[in-house]
Amino acid sequence: MARAMIVSAGASSNEYLSARLTELGYVRPVIVPSGTEARRRMLEGDFELVIVNAPLPDEFGHELCAAAADQTDAGVILLAKAAAIDQLMPRMNQEGVLVVGKPFSAALFLQAVHMAAASNHRLQRLRQENDRIQAKLAQLRLISRAKCLLIQYKQMTEAEAHRLIEKQAMDTRRSRGDVAQDIIDALDSDGLDGV
Repeated sequence: MARAMIVSAGASSNEYLSARLTELGYVRPVIVPSGTEARRRMLEGDFELVIVNAPLPDEFGHELCAAAADQTDAGVILLAKAAAIDQLMPRMNQEGVLVVGKPFSAALFLQAVHMAAASNHRLQRLRQENDRIQAKLAQLRLISRAKCLLIQYKQMTEAEAHRLIEKQAMDTRRSRGDVAQDIIDALDSDGLDGV
């Protein structure tokens, strides 16, 4: 279920934004009145979308947007008066924040929400790919460490060590990383345990 947070101090704005987000499938958007409360909520929850209706009582809101874009995967939208857009746009674009001038049409708001959601999905896919690559690198480091220990303590060649890890992985139906960890545990403790 998609989660959204609206950071806004205006009651009428909150109702409008909440109603539009509910229409778009964001069930019960979280509404907070200040940047401080929004920062706390960002630490507690995972939001797909963060909308900041500037200005806020404790800050303007662009700093909060930059923090949200930097610290979360959420798509971030800053709603600001049209007069401030020219100043905000360059910095916010660099931060990955969509800036929408007030007043805005329903169509423009809808488009901004869809763009923010698309950026959120893209970031999530990139994070998953990064996690997968990091896990693969960790496994390769384990395997390399196990090979080095086999070469050092069992006088094997690199090819023999590789074959041993592969064979044990196939024979025991376990990953090469798990087999490598067992070898490391056995040989790192005193270097003389059998493999």
